[in-house]
Order: sequence, then structure tokens, then C-alpha cells
Amino acid sequence: MKQPPQEYSTQERLRSIPSVERILESRQVKELLQRYSRTVVLKSIQKKLEKMRKELLDAREPATEIAPLTVEAIACALEEEIISCATPHLERVINATGIILHTNLGRSLLPEASMAHLKDIALAYSNLEYDLEEGRRGSRYSHVEGLLGELTGAEAAFVVNNNAAAVLLALNTLASGKEVLVSRGELIEIGGSFRIPDIMKRSGALMVEVGTTNKTHLSDYEEGITDATALLLKVHTSNYRIVGFTAEVDLTRLIELGKRYHLPVVNDLGSGSLIDFSRYGLTHEPTVQEVVETGVDVITFSGDKLLGGPQAGIILGRKQILEKLKKNPLNRALRIDKLTLAALETTLRIYRDPETVSGKIPTLRMITLPLESIEKRARELTRNLQTSLPDHIDVQLVDDFSQVGGGALPSQQLPTKVIALRSTKVAVQELEQRLRKVTPPIIARINKDQVRIDLRTVSEQDDRVIEDSLKEIVSG
Repeated sequence: MKQPPQEYSTQERLRSIPSVERILESRQVKELLQRYSRTVVLKSIQKKLEKMRKELLDAREPATEIAPLTVEAIACALEEEIISCATPHLERVINATGIILHTNLGRSLLPEASMAHLKDIALAYSNLEYDLEEGRRGSRYSHVEGLLGELTGAEAAFVVNNNAAAVLLALNTLASGKEVLVSRGELIEIGGSFRIPDIMKRSGALMVEVGTTNKTHLSDYEEGITDATALLLKVHTSNYRIVGFTAEVDLTRLIELGKRYHLPVVNDLGSGSLIDFSRYGLTHEPTVQEVVETGVDVITFSGDKLLGGPQAGIILGRKQILEKLKKNPLNRALRIDKLTLAALETTLRIYRDPETVSGKIPTLRMITLPLESIEKRARELTRNLQTSLPDHIDVQLVDDFSQVGGGALPSQQLPTKVIALRSTKVAVQELEQRLRKVTPPIIARINKDQVRIDLRTVSEQDDRVIEDSLKEIVSG
């Protein structure tokens, strides 16, 4: 009579897991120790054993074997764990979404000149806060103050670590414990659920909403002014648009109101641009230079959005006011480091030549890239994929739109050509997931039951990487 297979209890299976010492003595692990540090190997073994114990404890079905828990089996599976342990978690990806300022994927790509200077500063000492002329302590802001003034016409400038920090510092310095008037239609939420009301609260200022969501008039501001009012805040709604029955107060008129009541005006531009995009047939957005010309007291904007540099919060305005912001103790907690300064300085220097800037700064190059250039590359890659991929993969070249992203130019659609993929054997979600699992990961988007690859945000040398990766993930 045939005997039923022997069943092993969870405790028996847990006891069968070999010890760390036994695994370290195995031939396979000794070979790994010749290639990797003992610390990395040891941590990988511990992580692997912990995972195995969890799987055994979570198992609902009784086991009929213990063989997979041998020293040899564990040792053979260790190298993948070791490689994962030794590999940095922050890695490069290929952005095939067509979203240029993709917040989740790192926003702006730095210009080559910035990267070269960044390496020089990172690998050596620098004059970060040292005045080479005077031979004494200097200011870290001096490396970009002059450039920002030259490029924008601002009376004074300095930089903190992002635009939210710039707004926080301005509000805390100028209005802590006092009231700040802001239009209800400008109470924006930016990436990561950070909201203007939250920043206002943390700054110590008291927010006073004026007007309505769709309409705010100058009289709404004027009626809201009291003896407790410290400043007027205008926020550029860079990540959305209200259309239809709307009205908002022009910045110039708000400045005039501020002067009448001796109140400073702070303008949060969000994604400040130093070039006029209408030159390239795109929607006109007020440039930083145009806003400076209005005479507004303080302007803040991001360094890693339309400017195309590193993450930074740039503050421009009247020297007397900016000196107060610099002296605020909070500024030390918000200041930028030497690497950010190095990248920002070289990015700003590129703007000195307006005729070549769009070709040297990746963000601007992608925004202004002609449709013909994208179509030429996409058509070639489409032909290659149609020839090399299995018959169950349908590859088409279709019309679509890229996005600027990052809360910038929300109503601007950039015509593009995308490579659209669909399989009769693999679900579209599975195909997109497989692209994320290759090295380097390829991040695409799903639309109309297709995986869509937009080459606007892909460097030309990565076209072949995409082709080879697709061949790999659909093989068989």
C-alpha cells in the first residue's frame, strides 16, 4: 500500500535552516568572499535566512520536503542577494514617459558643463565661503548673486534649498505672528501634498483668504487689510488653470496697493523661466525678468524646473528686504551646499548667451525639440522593433502629446510621436512592468491599452538600449 508523503511541521522546517556559520564554511560562499567583502556577504546571508523564516511562518500548506533548505541551495542563491545589497538604491532610469520635468524621476537633467564643474568641486576643497581677494571668510551666496542680478536685473539675490523653503523663509521673516493676504484661487498644492496654507502655518504667519476661487478683485485685498497685515502674497498657479468666469488681480496693481499701504508684496513664481517660450511657438509665460521689472519686493522660484538646473529656491528682490531674510536663523537650516552651488552657477552662466542656451540646457532642449526630430528617431526605432520583435507584439507609430511637467506650463501640450506597443500574449500592464525590471529601468506610460514610449525625454544613445531591452523581455 502506498504511503502518504511525510509532512514536516513549521518548527521542523525552521530547525532545518542551516546556521550562518555553516553557510560561511561552504565552498560556494568562500568563493563569494574572494569577490565581495565579508560584511556584505554576512548581511546578505542574514537577509536571505530572515526571508526564508518569514516564508515558512507564512506558509499555510504543510511541506513534504526540506531539500531546498540545504546549505548548497542557499549558497547558490546568495550572489543575487549580494549584488542587490552592494548596488546603490538610487539608480539611473530611462524616462520614456515624455514628461520632461518628471518630479518622481528627478526633474531637470543637468547640463554637461554643470556636471564637469560639479566633479571638480566634489573632489577637492573650494572657496565655498572664502574670499580669495581678501584672504578671509566670504559668503557662499557670492558665487551666484552677481550672476542672478546680471541675468534678471534684480537688485539683490540669494539661494536656499528649494522654492518651498524660499517661500517659508520670506513669510517667517516678514510676517511671523502677523497676517498675510492671499487670493483663495491661489491656494495651490504642489508635489508631495505640500500646500500654501501649510507652509504659511509653519512660517508663523496668519493666512487671510480674499476673494473667491474663480474671482478675486483688488477691492477684496483692500478690504482685507488691517493693522495686523504684514504683506500681500501672490502665488503663480503654475500647476493648473482656472478658466471660464474668472478674474485675478494683476501683479502691478497689487504692488501699487502695497505701496499705498506700505506693505511688501511677495510673488511665488513656482517655475520661473529666464527665456520667453513664445519664441518657440509655445504659450507665453511671464519671465523672471518681466516680473522683476514690475518692482515687486520679493520673487521666489525653483532652480530645477524651467531654469533647468539643480534643486534650489531662488530669491530675488529689494536688497533691504533680502538682507533680513539672510539674517534669519532659519536660513542656516535651509541653505544650499557646495555641490548645488557649483551646478547652479554653471547653469546660470550658460544663460549669458541667449542664442545657444536652449541647446545646452537639457530641459530647454527637450521642451523646444522640433516634432520632426522626434518623428525621425521614433520612425527608425519603430521599424527596427517591427523587424526584430515576435509577431505577438504589435508596434505602431502614433500621434500623442508630451508634457512639460513639474507644475510648469500645465496647459501647454507638446505634439510628439510615440512608439505604441501591444501584445496578444502579454498584458499591457505586465509589459510595462517588465520594462521597469530591466537594467537600466525603462519608465514608459500606458494609454489606450498600449505601452507608449516617447523619445522626447530619451537621449539618442538610449534608443538602442530600449530596442535591446524590449527584445530581451519579450523573447520566448
